Amino acid sequence: MQKKIVLASNSPRRRELLKGLDIDFEIRLIGDIDESYPADTPPAEVPGFIAGLKADAYSATVAENELIITADTVVIVDGDILEKPADRADAIQMLQRLSGRKHQVITAVVLMSKDMRKEFSVMSTVDFAELVNSEIEYYVDKYKPFDKAGAYGIQEWIGYIGVKGIEGSFYNVMGLPIQRLYQELKTIIDK
Repeated sequence: MQKKIVLASNSPRRRELLKGLDIDFEIRLIGDIDESYPADTPPAEVPGFIAGLKADAYSATVAENELIITADTVVIVDGDILEKPADRADAIQMLQRLSGRKHQVITAVVLMSKDMRKEFSVMSTVDFAELVNSEIEYYVDKYKPFDKAGAYGIQEWIGYIGVKGIEGSFYNVMGLPIQRLYQELKTIIDK
């Protein structure tokens, strides 16, 4: 690859997924990026807005031969965004709300170099089985999903017992639509 890939994310899941492509990349972190968005932003547009804010924060650090990747993921149920839970009670409440229902997971990605910026979003629909409170509490207490939108990681125990089906990308639900990212990288990396 002619460009140096930089993942601008602190997410261990995004790192793991990008590593699975067998390409070299480095991590670059800038702290205290304001991820707030206007209250009237449609929920499906929020991840794109936030991924764009992250890209903007890194724009001054992009070297000539680099490609920066930023991303943001949201969980949406009934038109409401479920962000990262504030605490145990919040995580339990989120999972109770997802129990027995379908919800959407949208991840937006921005690819940026000195002279190019490309954005895309991927949506997956996740169908959760009915969960009892003891299952929810067990998951929250053991896995502590406080760094995950919607209070769950599909690749963890709750995904094993709770996910009845998915329409769309499994990896998108983990936080990075890696197949689509690979396709986008192929179109721009050697230019």
